[in-house]
Amino acid sequence: MKKVKRRANAALLITGFIAAGLVIFLARLAVDGKDWAMFRGNRVIYSAGVLNAGTLTDRRGITLAHAGGGIYWYADEYQTRVSCFHAAGDYAGNIGTGALSAFAHELAGYSFAGGVKSGGRTVALTIDAGLNAEAFSALSGRKGAVLVSDYKTGEILCMVSTPSYDPQNPPVSVEGSEYEGVYINRCISSVYTPGSVFKPVTLAAALETPDMTANRKFFCSGVLDLDGDAVTCPSAHGEQDIRRVFANSCNCAFAELSLELGAETIREYAEAYGFLSAHKLDGITTAAGGFDMPETAAETAWAGIGQYNDLVSPFSLLRFVSATANGGLLKEPHILQGKAYEKKAGSRLIKADTASELKEMMRYNVTDSYGVWNFPDHAVCAKTGTAEVGDGTSHAWITGFIDDEEYPFAFTVIVENGGGGLAVAAPVASAVLRAACH
Repeated sequence: MKKVKRRANAALLITGFIAAGLVIFLARLAVDGKDWAMFRGNRVIYSAGVLNAGTLTDRRGITLAHAGGGIYWYADEYQTRVSCFHAAGDYAGNIGTGALSAFAHELAGYSFAGGVKSGGRTVALTIDAGLNAEAFSALSGRKGAVLVSDYKTGEILCMVSTPSYDPQNPPVSVEGSEYEGVYINRCISSVYTPGSVFKPVTLAAALETPDMTANRKFFCSGVLDLDGDAVTCPSAHGEQDIRRVFANSCNCAFAELSLELGAETIREYAEAYGFLSAHKLDGITTAAGGFDMPETAAETAWAGIGQYNDLVSPFSLLRFVSATANGGLLKEPHILQGKAYEKKAGSRLIKADTASELKEMMRYNVTDSYGVWNFPDHAVCAKTGTAEVGDGTSHAWITGFIDDEEYPFAFTVIVENGGGGLAVAAPVASAVLRAACH
């Protein structure tokens, strides 16, 4: 009897170990299963170590890339291939942040229950290939980046980085200035001196500081002396209220505000608004900006103006203006299509009253300073920037949104070493917005 009992206990113990092992295996499978299934030796979805399954499309179903049977091909149209190169990526893996690399699990059709799917599945991006082609054309061969999103849903509709090339017929060599930084998606992986497109951050901090801007008059003589260091404006703006200060992008007045706020406060706002953080775009890590703490009054002034050592990414600017357009609520930008995103509530990035004031003042920029003829037919709210980069050239910036429920589009454009924001970046944004609204 004792022998039977011992054997029964041993059997129960073995069963317990098996059950525990099964639980551990299932737990590991849930966590790491997709990585196990995506082993490059898995011939169901890989050929010679290259993903050989799945179809990638834009939001309208246009094929951006397809693999199967050891054959790889891209979109039929050349303009689609070059303009969507950084968003889609390539099968050679040169664009590490491209969809073909970042969303390989989805393209392979992996599921917990079924593993990978022979032939993979179709994955749709939120971008519009036609809009990308329009942005690529508007950049006219200049290095830069264009982003457009729907600030009500968070969908990224346009993502273009230049320089680019045709992944179907790649160049023999990418050495030389023509292809400088070609493997970097400037929209999400680069940071730049922002210049005046940073001023909304300083302005927001000032608007939320009692009596700093209300009924106040600023006087600009064109030069502000700070202990022997000069902050200069392109022209003497004379007496201005805060709306005119912003519309004139007056460096002297913003220098005053920056000194009154202090560098620590400006940095806190930049951090709170996400400019100093890396973000996740459907799991893709974006570049973090920077704000070095200045040591002198002049450095503090220039930091609040968007110069000194300030750095921002186009993606972070897009998040900020999207929230401004949406009453301070941010629908986090995404590039993968899916109904799950529509159910996610926005998070508050900017106080509602501050967002409302920024919106009104960005609209005033266009109607009173930039010219509504630059953005016909739509109520565009914007801020331009001409960011000096220390080599005698300037990056041309514009960022903003359309204040229209029918066309809720936010945008950011940078043309590297392009010159003036209004003269160079604004026409790019205008062309893309016209295409987006038709």
